[in-house]
Amino acid sequence: MDATAVNGTVTAVSSNGVYSFTKPNRESITLLAGLGVEGDVHAGVTVKHRSRVAQDPTQPNLRQVHLIHEELFDEVAEDGFRVTPGDLGENVTTRGIDLLALPVGTLLHLGDEAIVEVTGLRNPCVQIDNFQDGLLKRVVSRDESGALIRKAGIMSVVRQGGTVHPGALIRITLPTGPHRALDRV
Repeated sequence: MDATAVNGTVTAVSSNGVYSFTKPNRESITLLAGLGVEGDVHAGVTVKHRSRVAQDPTQPNLRQVHLIHEELFDEVAEDGFRVTPGDLGENVTTRGIDLLALPVGTLLHLGDEAIVEVTGLRNPCVQIDNFQDGLLKRVVSRDESGALIRKAGIMSVVRQGGTVHPGALIRITLPTGPHRALDRV
């Protein structure tokens, strides 16, 4: 697939240099190839998320950049939840792309420079209920067959660095080969 077609937009960018559930919005973020968001607590070659570090601190960091589709905020608002960009700890908030339907290995071109490769789904945790009681049940559900559906965004690694800002256009390059559905990372 050619990456010339615009598929969506960055609506917000967020980062935080200390561990906290939410991340403040920024005018821009800088993505560093192989590391993540410059100055963000989750940047690095190896895992930085506390639960992953506790399991094995040497495993590769497949969660360098967290993206969430802003349409999720509209969906949970129907049940009375108020969620805004950065509230769920994401680095990039998007609009116009069904992030959850993308296959593993998809390249997202964020603006003119930065490229991230999709690695999998965010695994929502109890911290979401600590943020707003009952929200976890809205971002995790089950389909008709009982399979878990995770809606709290996707994770990626930085393949090409660059600056990303709100309003940046997003282009998608799908991987070659069969579609590999996203799973938690």
